[in-house]
Amino acid sequence: MIKLPSKYKAILGTRETEHAIVAIKDFFQLALSTELNLTRVTAPLFVDAGKGINDDLNGVERPVSFPVKDLGDAKMEIVQSLAKWKRLKITSLGLEPGFGIYTDMNALRPDEELDAIHSIYVDQWDWEMAIDPKDRTVFYLHEIVKKVYRCIQRTEFFLYDRYPQLKPILPKDIKILYADDLQRLYPKLTPKEREDKVAKEYGAVFITGIGGKLDDGTIHDGRAPDYDDWITECGDGHRGLNGDILVWNPVLERAFELSSMGIRVSPESLKAQLEERGCPERAKFEFHSRLLNGELTQTLGGGIGQSRLCMFLLRKAHIGETQVSVWTDEIKADCKKHGIELL
Repeated sequence: MIKLPSKYKAILGTRETEHAIVAIKDFFQLALSTELNLTRVTAPLFVDAGKGINDDLNGVERPVSFPVKDLGDAKMEIVQSLAKWKRLKITSLGLEPGFGIYTDMNALRPDEELDAIHSIYVDQWDWEMAIDPKDRTVFYLHEIVKKVYRCIQRTEFFLYDRYPQLKPILPKDIKILYADDLQRLYPKLTPKEREDKVAKEYGAVFITGIGGKLDDGTIHDGRAPDYDDWITECGDGHRGLNGDILVWNPVLERAFELSSMGIRVSPESLKAQLEERGCPERAKFEFHSRLLNGELTQTLGGGIGQSRLCMFLLRKAHIGETQVSVWTDEIKADCKKHGIELL
């Protein structure tokens, strides 16, 4: 359980917070779309079950599912993210490299462990762009990371310009790091402790290579095997063409993930990752078979948490201050005790 701050007072009241949330969301999505050449598309709330389109996250989370009467009780699943759906959309639109899409994604993750930064309701900007296969490099990935970070910085200043009490704290540059280097430097720390250490030191970091095995046989964090490429060699002994943007959260005094992103699997890396995770049978799904047959556009994409970004920029102590969800009686009592007003 994430420890709430003992002395906390929200900088903005509930009404100001609601207004600020709208301002943040309007500004950030415009900044992101212009920075990355993204056009807005409409996203599904649910997808067909059994076709491999829904995001399996770490491979163990259960999606919410339901039958549809007029489709002969065919089973549908509420999306957990749109990682694979976006690649299908890019392919169907026939977008050229350097252009992409973004969408306002709403998802349910009922197996999420609820705390100050995790909710069963997930709202994020899901984005995806077509790339040339020659740009399947960690250097190209890091160029895009820096562009996304600049959008976050600009949004922080935009908010400060309207609410001077919300002083900017993000550093000028984001530090690029590798998960395997962190494991070698801090072998006695857990992955989360490593994140806390480097986020506090640098203020903002991108940890590259999440999901693949590290030197000690562990992984930095879970990743499904069928969207991000975490197995490809990317130079200097490193593996992985994906990662997370983390910032130091001074309210919770811990690393705080704002975005997960990566270059998507090629047919070769998909096959290798399915084998490494022991689930080669997924190759039979419609999405996977199309990818393995070379029918899908090569893409790079990710997600940026809307409530997470608002929580960080507004210096909130709990994600329930920037979104409406459900919480245990224990969490609600703890928030009340710490002066946290849930929406």
